[in-house]
Amino acid sequence: MHNLIEFLAKYNHWFLFILLEVASFVLLFQYNSYQGSVYFSTANVVAGKVYEWNSAVETFFSLTKVNQELTHRNVYLEHQVKQLSDELVAATKDSLSLKRVQLSMLSNYRLMPAKVVDNSVDRRDNLLTIDKGEADGVRKDMGVVCGTGVVGIVYLVSRHYSVVIPVLSSQSNISCAIQGRGYFGYLHWPGGASDRAFVDDIPRHAHFKLYDDVVTSGYSSVFPPGVHVGKILHVYNSRDGLSYRLEVKLSTDFGNLRDVCVIDDATMKERIELMRAAQDSLKPKTE
Repeated sequence: MHNLIEFLAKYNHWFLFILLEVASFVLLFQYNSYQGSVYFSTANVVAGKVYEWNSAVETFFSLTKVNQELTHRNVYLEHQVKQLSDELVAATKDSLSLKRVQLSMLSNYRLMPAKVVDNSVDRRDNLLTIDKGEADGVRKDMGVVCGTGVVGIVYLVSRHYSVVIPVLSSQSNISCAIQGRGYFGYLHWPGGASDRAFVDDIPRHAHFKLYDDVVTSGYSSVFPPGVHVGKILHVYNSRDGLSYRLEVKLSTDFGNLRDVCVIDDATMKERIELMRAAQDSLKPKTE
């Protein structure tokens, strides 16, 4: 307390000067219209700039959340557009029945936004890590997508993180179909460019053309039908000459992958258990 009083006594003339300056400016701007208008104009400009900077800072720090929401929304809309397109094509058959089927299919899926925290594209067997795990409802064998297409399949899960086998891995094997054509095969990545992959086992009698879209077939328990994979760039014969091999330009930019969604299919567990039971029943019994 003594030091505070000593400090105020030592610099009292400065405090008196500041007080008089403030009082003079108040009187100047309050009782003179011109100076008052200049003050308010300047104050409004300064306040506007401060609010603008504040808004810019808040917008910057909210971009991550906005990007996640947009990714989530894009995946949902892409799937919905595919379902509606199929419904339009088949409208002459039984549009009401088809609509009920498509809506019931959509109700089985829940999309869980996640962020990629580790990724690689230059290895034979690439892996990526996301910041969602068991605590968030992620399980092994769930599909992972982004706003532009397929990413991969969950391989390992911990409490708060998951490792995903992406399309850019020799272990990846995703069932795909040529959109609107009905022919399906399996997506493989032999290495090399991160924006190219191949769809094998397309039958020789299949009719399609270059730049047709390739989408997930929906024949597995991992991905719903219609998730975008890429576009056909080239067509080759298989090694045995019995099928086609399609070179596909992938729609997912794996080198710039940040936000993804994990697909939670409510019926996946039941289908996997049923398939395993069927496989077990077909195994030869030992006496």
